[in-house]
Amino acid sequence: MAASTSLTVMPAEKGLAKVTVSFVDENGDAVTPTAITWTLTDRSGNVINSRSAVSVTPDDTVTIVLSGSDLAITGNKAQRVLLIEATYNSDLGSNLPLKAQAFFTVAELVGVS
Repeated sequence: MAASTSLTVMPAEKGLAKVTVSFVDENGDAVTPTAITWTLTDRSGNVINSRSAVSVTPDDTVTIVLSGSDLAITGNKAQRVLLIEATYNSDLGSNLPLKAQAFFTVAELVGVS
């Protein structure tokens, strides 16, 4: 399954953002993946703050915390993409892919360096 969404909040530059991700199977039922990773990039696909394929302890709902350099603005690149990749098992098979991404913009603050 794949999903794409836009976050409704705009985290502050070099601030804190908490992203909660819940996983569901092909029937819409909660599922605990066998593996979960996330990657943070700009809209061009450049990895931000070395956040590539960051492992998360599998659960049916996980929280990803972005802060500091994850939310730093360099040049005019305030837009971010959070890619979630996971695998799960079901009656359809093993190691089935779950993929989703969320687009968001970091709010530029005057005087933040």
